[in-house]
Amino acid sequence: MGAFSRYVALGDSFTEGIGDPDITRANGLRGWADRVAEVLAATNPQMQYANLAVRGRTMDEILADQVQTAAMLEPDLVTIYAGMNDLLSVRTDIDAMMARYADALKSLQQTGAVVLTFTAADLGTVPLFRRLRGRAAIYNELLRATADDLGVHIVDFWRFSEFCDPRLWDGDRVHLSPLGHERMAAKVLDTLTVSHGLTTASAAVLASSPPVRDFRANMRWAAAFAAPWVARRVRRVTPGAGVEPKSTMLVKVRA
Repeated sequence: MGAFSRYVALGDSFTEGIGDPDITRANGLRGWADRVAEVLAATNPQMQYANLAVRGRTMDEILADQVQTAAMLEPDLVTIYAGMNDLLSVRTDIDAMMARYADALKSLQQTGAVVLTFTAADLGTVPLFRRLRGRAAIYNELLRATADDLGVHIVDFWRFSEFCDPRLWDGDRVHLSPLGHERMAAKVLDTLTVSHGLTTASAAVLASSPPVRDFRANMRWAAAFAAPWVARRVRRVTPGAGVEPKSTMLVKVRA
């Protein structure tokens, strides 16, 4: 696809980089999008990057707060992940939401940028969210249809079987671990047909047998993460309250 020089990442905690801590970076996070930007900068020293993602953001918040900002930055590459927080809500009109998403993807495409989006992960691997698996599958099918219609690139997270390995997930089982972020960055670069060497560490780990999550492990997870998550949802606590995007302006990337 050629070298990119202006990359803008949009989304929620997935794109912000939750699960991949790095105190030297904005919001104390690295994440797959930063890793993608670094690889792109290795082939183009003039590479600039902005990350507008904020944890907890819903589809409509991302479309309202990030899409127009991204367009004004005149990117040649845009990645966007949106809708997961809506799928976790009690009531979501998926058809209406995906129609709005399709319009947003089209508007981003009209900037002339290469646009790349993601299906939802398979929620069936997390006990708390198994009942939402069918909802995520509908989301994915509607998104695949939109991507086909528009010619938007899609990273089909649902179909990546290696993400069944718990070592690619953070302790909360909701966000990717550093190895998971590395692996996702590789998937994005593969989709963009950009060469890289990112999978060395994760490939070595995945070559060994994954740990087994037994009853005690599941109970510890339920106490440490699931119960507090449910409590926050009941109280309607927004995890991204007071959190700013990692960068709203394009900045040079350290290769």
